[in-house]
Amino acid sequence: MQYKVTFNNSNKVFFNALKSAVDDYFAQNKLKKTGNYKLYSKAAILLASAVILYLTVLYAPIAGWVRLLLAAVFGSGMAFIGFNIMHDANHGSFSSRKWVNEVFGLTLNLVGGTAFLWKLKHNIVHHTYTNIDGVDDDINNLPFMRECKTQEWKPIHRFQGVYMFILYGFTSLLMWFSDFQKYFSKKVYTTDLKPMDFKEHLIFWVSKTVYVVLYVVIPIQVLGWQSWLIGFSVMHFMLGLILALVFQLAHVVEHAEFTVAGIEPVKVENEWAVHQVKTTADFAANSKLATWLLGGLNFQIEHHLFPKISHIHYPELSRIVRETCEQFGIRYNYFPTMAHAVVSHYRIMRDLGRKA
Repeated sequence: MQYKVTFNNSNKVFFNALKSAVDDYFAQNKLKKTGNYKLYSKAAILLASAVILYLTVLYAPIAGWVRLLLAAVFGSGMAFIGFNIMHDANHGSFSSRKWVNEVFGLTLNLVGGTAFLWKLKHNIVHHTYTNIDGVDDDINNLPFMRECKTQEWKPIHRFQGVYMFILYGFTSLLMWFSDFQKYFSKKVYTTDLKPMDFKEHLIFWVSKTVYVVLYVVIPIQVLGWQSWLIGFSVMHFMLGLILALVFQLAHVVEHAEFTVAGIEPVKVENEWAVHQVKTTADFAANSKLATWLLGGLNFQIEHHLFPKISHIHYPELSRIVRETCEQFGIRYNYFPTMAHAVVSHYRIMRDLGRKA
């Protein structure tokens, strides 16, 4: 069923004031809104590290436990590539050149996803209908999980506070398989998929084949199927856990608001920008390490308000967003550290697991 949700955008006072302040910041500092040398040098480091780790895990004469450790590091590195390179590129903020964004956006296909499908799922559906149950696929894409009060409670949810982090480790594998469901059903959850042209069909099948060759065929030939299975599982668990946890900390935490879509058209009482602030949270804004590794996704409020601005600018933009929120009396959800955000996420998931 295709749900219809609209926002009260007749008078975008908050966003107009915020956008004006942000535009002034870039104009006064003579900055581009896309990436710069800081992003490109980081991209080079992350991509080179991934290639070196991949070759080392497969071909270096190292002990088995070291190989497993490096497989875990490789999985983590793939997550950081997703946060820093793929995410900006598929939002069109990695570079001012469209073709550069398209090329680097395909790093998602190397991680196991599909850039074309992700753009609809994330850029359009999630970024427009954030935390709206029935539309936002991000709060409905994991089995055995209840992520907001409007979702049906089931007895197994009583234990989600125990198994949630284990389940998160399967996120990247689930993404690989669920792409086929989206591809053949022509739907992303309840939203129709726009038609794919020949190029996108070709990219889909070629990238899925390349993924199998790189992560299944070659490793089995080199290491044997048992060593491959263990290393592959460790790699994907780390990749999935980091991906899921970072995105969960942005929206499924205390104070983040939720709403629900139904058969009848729904009109959200706030303008779109206010809805983004109320449904999203920042964390660890003062941690340069977290910001570097997570591609600025610890500044999710800024990202949701300005997804076409590269994450390298978010620390500076956060000051502007905070001040504007204070001016309009809008709550700015923030956790001082990642640990605080993880605890908040655990608490809300534990409480949602209790019978409603």
